[in-house]
Parts: sequence; C-alpha cells; structure tokens
Amino acid sequence: MAARLTDKQKKKIIADYVQLGSYRATAKINGVADGTVKRIVLECSDIEQKVAQKKEQNTADILEYMESQQNDVCDFLGKAMDQLRNPEKLKKAQLQQIATTMAILIDKYTAFGGGPKDVAEEDDLSRSLRELGEELESDV
Repeated sequence: MAARLTDKQKKKIIADYVQLGSYRATAKINGVADGTVKRIVLECSDIEQKVAQKKEQNTADILEYMESQQNDVCDFLGKAMDQLRNPEKLKKAQLQQIATTMAILIDKYTAFGGGPKDVAEEDDLSRSLRELGEELESDV
C-alpha cells in the first residue's frame, strides 16, 4: 500500500503545479504518479485563482525584466539596423532573406502600436524601416 501524503507534501505538489502547469512534470519532481497530482490539484478549491495569480505574476516579472533590458535591446536593434542598411550586405543577401527580415520587423513593430494609425512623431526604428523600404524600392 502506498504511503499517504502529508499536508505539507500536498501543498508542495499544488505549489509545484501552479509553477509548472503540468501534472507530469509536477509528478516527476515530487516522486508521485500523474494521477496523484491530478487528484490533489482537482481537490484544491482555489487552484484556478492560484494559477491565474501565478500567470499574472509571471507576466509582471517578464515585463519588468524587459523594461530593465530596454537600453541593451535598443542598442542591439540599432546595430542590427545599421547592418540592414549596409549596401554591401544588401547586395549579397537573397531577396527571400530581405523579405523575411522586413516582414518580421514590420509584424513586430506594428504589433506594439507602431502601425499607420499612430502618426505621432517618427522614431528611429520607424525612420530606419522607412528608409530601408525606400532603398529596396529604388533597387527594383
């Protein structure tokens, strides 16, 4: 007969499940069966609230980290844009590579509010994308 889990073990299983979001992964690190984890999680009346709180906290942590890295990211993007504007590199690049790069930049840029509806002041990224597009159009 299997040993009964203590309240402390059950709480750890719930905490691990909230962190991992997986019955199997939680079972593995706690040395129990997947079904045991599922049963304990389903018995927890406020598990949905705990999972939602954890997701909110994870989102807040990621946003805080991204904010702390903003200067490095902008510096890297500036260097990458300099490389994209390099005429020699553009000559060597295949059309598919250029098109893919432009599509990614446009998709990511417009996903964060830089689309046509935002006609405020043109920032460096907008200007770089516009100039790159103009250069490519003039090459055609």
